Amino acid sequence: MRVIVIGGGAAGFFAAVRCAELYQEIEVLILERGKEALGKVRISGGGRCNVTHACWTARELVKHYPRGSRELLGPFNRFACGDTVDWFDQRGVETKIEEDGRMFPVTDNSQTIVDCLLDSAKKAGVIIHYQTRVDHIEPPTETGGAWTVTTSKGNFRADRLLLATGSNPRIWDALKALGHHIVPPVPSLFTFNIKDERISDLPGISVPLAELKIPAFKLEASGPLLITHWGLSGPGVLRLSAWGARELAEVDHHFTLQVNWLCQTYDQTRTDLLEIKEEHIHKVIATRSPQSIPLPNRLWQKFVFSAGISPE
Repeated sequence: MRVIVIGGGAAGFFAAVRCAELYQEIEVLILERGKEALGKVRISGGGRCNVTHACWTARELVKHYPRGSRELLGPFNRFACGDTVDWFDQRGVETKIEEDGRMFPVTDNSQTIVDCLLDSAKKAGVIIHYQTRVDHIEPPTETGGAWTVTTSKGNFRADRLLLATGSNPRIWDALKALGHHIVPPVPSLFTFNIKDERISDLPGISVPLAELKIPAFKLEASGPLLITHWGLSGPGVLRLSAWGARELAEVDHHFTLQVNWLCQTYDQTRTDLLEIKEEHIHKVIATRSPQSIPLPNRLWQKFVFSAGISPE
């Protein structure tokens, strides 16, 4: 029996290795269109490769997926984050947990993960065909027949196919021809492009915690916030873009974003400012942000001036 895995990314390699180890009598092939495999693994996590997340129950893990949580509950009960950690540990890759829950190899080098996957595939007898573009997939013509995969390097026949092509749109037509329905993809996990004079010349400025809201879709998130050359970024922004991916696409990504830079109410902020005014009556409010208001001075000054308060 032969199993063909289309796609030489992390998912494709893991699936191929797992299959070859569990069923040693089966021939397992990976078809990868690039000159080398695992390219995205090399650049993930800033070159460190965030392997998994320190989330140890399936029910807790699915809460972090904006769509498909019910469908993922079963697979995660069979193999979840703890199993991933054990899998790499058994192959000599030790991992560590960072404060935000992300897990990296202790080497802080994604090449450690790449080498582990390549070495595991070699030991399991997985055959890898590089620079092999899949052009067409022909299903079996009879029960028990073989699949035919037409590629840039000829035809391959297989008893089973596993597709791990990620977001590659070339494979969609082949899937449609096999009777599958493709849900139109939309952007997700993106930063926000915002043209606002109050932050336009403050790239690199960040606050440790801010609350974000998109009122039109009742979306909320919080976390560190970074001002970029084109707008806003940070964990909260990425979470909003993921959870609201389809809604935001429907309005062509034009929407109102509310930012609570201090994570407190208007009344709380007003009370703080009045207390500061009484305690420091001779200080100019525009020069520096008060200690009780944790905003970078340049950002504070922008807000003060935009409110019409004189720098004098």
